Amino acid sequence: MKTVRMQTFNLTTDPWIVVIDARTNQAVTVSLIELFQNAQYYRRLAGDMRAQDLAILRLLLAILTTIYTRYGADNQAYEWLTMNDMFEVEHVDEDYGIDEIHDDLKQTWADLFASGHFSTIVTDYLQCHAGQFDLFGDQPFYQVTASAYDEFVPEAKSVARSKRTGKPTGQVAVRQMNRRISESGNSVALFAPKVDETKNELTLAELVRWLIMYQNYTGVTDKTKINSDEKFSNGAGWLYRLNPVYASGRSLFEILMLNLVLVPTVSDEQYIVQQPVWEYATFTAYLQERQRQQVPDNLAALYTTWSRLLHLEWDDHQRPTIYSAGIPMFDTEDALIEPMTLWRQDKKTSRFRPAVNGIKYMGKAMWRNFGQYVNVNRSDDIYEAGIVAWLHYLKTEGLVADDRQLWLASTALISDGNMSSQMPATEVYDDMQIQADVLFDEATADHWPVRIEEVIELTQRIGDGYYHFAATVGQIRNIDAKQFAQRHSAQFYASLNRPFKDWLASLTGNDDRDAKIKEWRQTLQQLTLQASSVMMATSSSRDVRGIVERDKNNVPRQVNIFTANDQFRRLVFTQLSGR
Repeated sequence: MKTVRMQTFNLTTDPWIVVIDARTNQAVTVSLIELFQNAQYYRRLAGDMRAQDLAILRLLLAILTTIYTRYGADNQAYEWLTMNDMFEVEHVDEDYGIDEIHDDLKQTWADLFASGHFSTIVTDYLQCHAGQFDLFGDQPFYQVTASAYDEFVPEAKSVARSKRTGKPTGQVAVRQMNRRISESGNSVALFAPKVDETKNELTLAELVRWLIMYQNYTGVTDKTKINSDEKFSNGAGWLYRLNPVYASGRSLFEILMLNLVLVPTVSDEQYIVQQPVWEYATFTAYLQERQRQQVPDNLAALYTTWSRLLHLEWDDHQRPTIYSAGIPMFDTEDALIEPMTLWRQDKKTSRFRPAVNGIKYMGKAMWRNFGQYVNVNRSDDIYEAGIVAWLHYLKTEGLVADDRQLWLASTALISDGNMSSQMPATEVYDDMQIQADVLFDEATADHWPVRIEEVIELTQRIGDGYYHFAATVGQIRNIDAKQFAQRHSAQFYASLNRPFKDWLASLTGNDDRDAKIKEWRQTLQQLTLQASSVMMATSSSRDVRGIVERDKNNVPRQVNIFTANDQFRRLVFTQLSGR
């Protein structure tokens, strides 16, 4: 760890967020205030991992949501609010109806988007709350002091006892917090990007980024918990329990704006005051709220949810020892305030839970799950992702143009599937681009989303056929047919990803649907026949001789690579000709 000259590192003024500057196409490191003042000049966040960028994006959105649900784009507080000197809400005028409030919030979003930059109220707010954004001090960022930590954990796990006895307990190593390493005391990360001697070394800027990510993507290897009257198990970080989806854009300003949900997409009968974690009067108040295990009723609280009570103890060389204790986590069931996830309905209870991505499905591209992002058939068993509903609202209200290209992106940190650890195994990123008028086609006839879903189902039938073709070849070769087919199926879909995404991005609301679908059918046929030709080019004499199989009537028949290919080609021509 590098030497710190002063016991301060303030996120509002010290550089720690890595962004791509569109003016130079270079990565630069900026502070919170600099980011919000210049977001229109930055292309995107560019931290250590995409998942880390998402965690930081949600922190940025918590700040913006807090501010712009209190102040308009003109830096003036809404007339239905009474504010104090800390830019916090003291009173909500109940004489104003929720429709009037929503109209004001909508106007603020529209004014900001039209201006192309954030207003100075963001800087004013951050300067006022700078004390809560310092890595050190009396209210250290995303952590607590040693005395506060010891107040909430069992004495045997306290910082004071560890110092007194020299036997540390309840600690998390820097190398475990660093999600590019994720090395616990029980397992060694063999292919880490750092050698063993430097795995615990970080700059303060890096530490802040990993601290934010760790609170969002905590595993369950640690056992220390805060004191609680109710029994609870240490849970994973909130983002770790989602299948994230969010809007991307041409600049960081656009990305922030398109994900800035100011008007609730679910029915709200009253104005809800945003309360990010740093605005709680005391940590006791925050932990008391968390022990209720209730899903937050506001996005700022949700986006800044802690999974662990952390304390960073610094030695004489300014190297941190990290103490960690679990906090009761609310359930994901029907936590529909969360806008950045796909949902799956439990068939037994009819309740919705995040459709968490696992290792088994991590190679499946976003476009193949199109019907999970958009409720194509208005079905009751599909709950549309909140961010998609928000984009639909913006389009319906005329706040984004019908012909605007929208980017939906997904970043998921996939766990190892071990429920006792949930250590990160890999990171998956994908996106898809589609015109607003196509994604939210209001036509009752030739509804684009329905036609797109039909095309995807057709494509996947062809994909299934290719899988069976490859499995038959594997069987002829007397190898693991399932493994062989899975590998070639993955390669087949990988060859479709870019062409399909390009086709999807090319669609417009004015297109002749049948003509555009015919265009994809032709592309699909070409790519499919290319894939089967590649398979045929690798055939051997064994493939030509084939094997004898028996059908369901126990009648023997000769199967070789030619008969398998003929069967697959018949499927392709039958499906793609529509006959």
